[in-house]
Amino acid sequence: MAETDAIRLVIVDDHEVVRAGLCRVLEAQPGWTVEAEAGDIDRALRAVLGYKPDVLVLDLNLGGVSSLEYIPELLERSPATRIVVLTMQTEPAYARDALRSGASAFVLKESAEDELVTAVRAAADGKTYLTPRVGAMIAAEPVQNDSDRELTPRELEILRLLALGHTNGEIAELLFLSRRTIETHRANVQHKLDLSTRAELTRYALAHKLLEA
Repeated sequence: MAETDAIRLVIVDDHEVVRAGLCRVLEAQPGWTVEAEAGDIDRALRAVLGYKPDVLVLDLNLGGVSSLEYIPELLERSPATRIVVLTMQTEPAYARDALRSGASAFVLKESAEDELVTAVRAAADGKTYLTPRVGAMIAAEPVQNDSDRELTPRELEILRLLALGHTNGEIAELLFLSRRTIETHRANVQHKLDLSTRAELTRYALAHKLLEA
């Protein structure tokens, strides 16, 4: 795709100031237009269905809710739309989960002003883009073996609670841990099991009779 080609975008972030900054960066590119903005997943789903954008810029966390499990539904509503996940999370597990869910790019917010345009253009071209810092961490990780897939007792506990329908915030309160800690454990579980959505985690827990424990 040439640098002057038109790209239609939808931006999803739960902070209005952040959305305004993203609009400024993206609409500075010739031919690029932000068709709609959304601050939560429900409005995001409606915007994608209504506008069928070329690229969706999607915040990883929307009001404490992970947007990754909604990526398959977003793509179902608009299969031609490419998704760029934007986040403050530097853990490689989040990037892997984003790509497994169907995202085309993963960009850290701290690097957005320098990298977002490149990521959007790559996504629109059907390519994959990772913030170099995260990509380097993934490349440096050891090759996973079967023992790496074994869940720790804490991860099993969190998996059971997720399968029972609890949110990350509710699990944090139940276990007296921070929401960030729960999100990290959940990402580890998804990585080890190679599962992306809550529905997949629930099916795994049922199949392995973890809810009977």
